[in-house]
Amino acid sequence: MRENIQQIGENELQLVHDIAIQTWPVAYGDILKKEQLEYMLNRFYSLSSLRRSIDDGHLYYAYFEADVALGFMAIQCTEDQYSMKIHKLYVLPNQQGKGIGEKLFQKAVSELESRNRKRLFLNVNRFNAALQFYLKMEMKILKEENIDIGQGYWMEDYVMEKVYDTPKM
Repeated sequence: MRENIQQIGENELQLVHDIAIQTWPVAYGDILKKEQLEYMLNRFYSLSSLRRSIDDGHLYYAYFEADVALGFMAIQCTEDQYSMKIHKLYVLPNQQGKGIGEKLFQKAVSELESRNRKRLFLNVNRFNAALQFYLKMEMKILKEENIDIGQGYWMEDYVMEKVYDTPKM
């Protein structure tokens, strides 16, 4: 079976939107109220919001198997020339546990190394099962962070990181 990870652009953002719509209710259904979940999906995964994130330097990658997108991630280089942030990493619920998330994560590490950066970091909801995935990827919890996202809603996250040794070019 043919599988690959490809960078996607503005014309493929519908894939990201569609995967998020299927994934978020499973990932956050027991954590967030329905109203907050809908608010956040609209705020972060509307096509206009996704386009703005590309304008802000987010790079999107999708995992494909037989030309069907099964997961995606968004990464961004930081201004400090040292770090890269994973903004999003989601795999369709019926595809989880098959190593797709790990392949996307390793793609982020590969992109980090190709840019001669050393620190990969992200935010993850403190109550999300994905926390265990990131711990398995050897990320460490740095701190807790509560982010006001409007409408009286908060993101209650851990900031996690992993520092890599990358060769000097």
